[in-house]
Amino acid sequence: MSEEKAQKLMQQMQMLETYFADLSQREGTLYNVLREATAAIESIKSLSQKSDSETLVPVGMGTFVKTKISSNDKIVLNIGSGISLEKDSTSAINYLEARIKEIEVAIQDTSAKKHDASAQLEQGKNQINQLMQPDSQNRSG
Repeated sequence: MSEEKAQKLMQQMQMLETYFADLSQREGTLYNVLREATAAIESIKSLSQKSDSETLVPVGMGTFVKTKISSNDKIVLNIGSGISLEKDSTSAINYLEARIKEIEVAIQDTSAKKHDASAQLEQGKNQINQLMQPDSQNRSG
């Protein structure tokens, strides 16, 4: 293979490695959102079991204020683009569960793309190894 093809292959490999790293980061972010949504559902369920409960509310920079939750009838959900809706506990849980399903689909899609990118990277490494073998045989012979 020519030197030009080898350079092109190396560039493709670098692009694939960057793409793989982006997919890994996206997958990690999706898992964090999934954990957060699951924790939110558990919190809403536990609040529903008690009429009054104490909690800590973050006010910034790792500072919290102790407060009582006197009513758990309504939950405020951020639905994106700076828009929030007030819902009852059951509706809020249903909304979060629907979001979890969307996140799980996104995780599966990202994981499949990562697998494909990994296979392409492996194939590229094999091609590079094949390129190197004739050179090392020519030099030693």
